[in-house]
Amino acid sequence: MTDTLQRLAVLGAGSWGTTFAKVLADAGRDVTLWARRESVATAIRDTRRNPDYLPGVDLPENLHGTSDFDAALDGVDAVVLAVPSQALRENMRVFRDSLPARIPVVSLAKGVEIGTGLRMSEVISRVGQIDPERIVVLTGPNLAAEIALTRPTASVLACTDHDRARAVQEACATPYFRPFTTTDVVGAEIAGTGKNIIALACGIADGLGLGLNAGASLITRGLNEVTRLGVELGAVPATFAGLAGLGDLVATCWSPLSRNRTLGGRLAAGMGLDAALEAAGGQVAEGVVSCRSVRDLAVRHKVDMPITEAVYQVCYRHLPPGQMIRFLMDQPHSAE
Repeated sequence: MTDTLQRLAVLGAGSWGTTFAKVLADAGRDVTLWARRESVATAIRDTRRNPDYLPGVDLPENLHGTSDFDAALDGVDAVVLAVPSQALRENMRVFRDSLPARIPVVSLAKGVEIGTGLRMSEVISRVGQIDPERIVVLTGPNLAAEIALTRPTASVLACTDHDRARAVQEACATPYFRPFTTTDVVGAEIAGTGKNIIALACGIADGLGLGLNAGASLITRGLNEVTRLGVELGAVPATFAGLAGLGDLVATCWSPLSRNRTLGGRLAAGMGLDAALEAAGGQVAEGVVSCRSVRDLAVRHKVDMPITEAVYQVCYRHLPPGQMIRFLMDQPHSAE
């Protein structure tokens, strides 16, 4: 596939969907951003802003807001799915009969589905009845607030069809957004999911005042366990040393803009999970769900993931955050 992607629709007007729509528009594409709520679409059209999810950021003139689903998809060369991971199945049931055939479908969701253990590209393929070779996964260090302000970053586009990945690469490359390509979809998705769990652990450790050594240890050992799971599922080990793995992990674990790290800090401060999520103001912290679904996947494949288990125990088994590190420090001694 070598066709130029000029017209694109982004389905989902949250912070990351809006930001990536802006990236595409800044790359010179004609972009339609579909919002479920007409009030959001109207704000985008009338004020060139999305005050609910990306306040203070001006949106380009070639980015058009709409709540009309059919109008958003009319004549597009590619579709971008920007909905939360655990809502993806439900949305694909709605989207699938309207999505144009043969064009690339770009996934922004990071996660593993609870119950099925499916990666997001697998949900898109199975529920949407879409050939896996059409699905392009975007991952990497993608803190929306920074990218919306045109601060530079590099990202990864993963697709088993390298030509499709390159077509999307051309469509979204800007002076501040540099995308690389890979064919390792499994590695890109497992890395993008696992980093949210490790960021939660880092947020807890920082909130408890445990210091930089603890944070660095969580990042490196977290990368180790996420890599083990990915390789067991067929990923390429080198993927986890790159932008999709280490790059995304560092950004999400260290940045105060990270919803998962912030949520971990709230848990460390003594807030219950429900209160901590409510304090996030509707913003999704994927690590809460992912620690459950990834843990299930690890158990199924007999992969040892102690940090994931510790975060799961805090979120779902009422382990006091202060005992999380003790849980990890008491693990059996082993070689690195």
